[in-house]
Amino acid sequence: MAVSRHATLSVRRQGELLGLSRTSFCYEALVKGRPKIVNTDQGAQFTADAFTACPLAANIQVSMDGRGRALDNVFCERLWRTVKYENIYLNQYDTVRQLQAGLTAYFDFYNHERPHQSLNYRTPAEEYFVLCSEPAAFA
Repeated sequence: MAVSRHATLSVRRQGELLGLSRTSFCYEALVKGRPKIVNTDQGAQFTADAFTACPLAANIQVSMDGRGRALDNVFCERLWRTVKYENIYLNQYDTVRQLQAGLTAYFDFYNHERPHQSLNYRTPAEEYFVLCSEPAAFA
């Protein structure tokens, strides 16, 4: 307990020295733990001095994906767009617990009931189990 408290106090002191407010992203992240590397894309918000100054001041390496790598996370971005438009924007979640329950139900629907055009109108679960049943899938 003493080590954890000391680390937290040290991070708080570093945050004060860096002029970070207790609500800043970097301050909150440092209180929870200290990564060796922070990886981002090259978006303007991540290349700004206001973002990079904090991890650099805490001796955390900043790594940015190379130019032309914008499509690396296109599938994740598309999934989250779908989740927002088909679930989050349509429901009014008042608590984190409601959000968790709603997203759990939505992902069950998404994977087992919702047909996907890109999968020839099969569900991801159907596609997965078809692939797993093919001997070549394990080669």
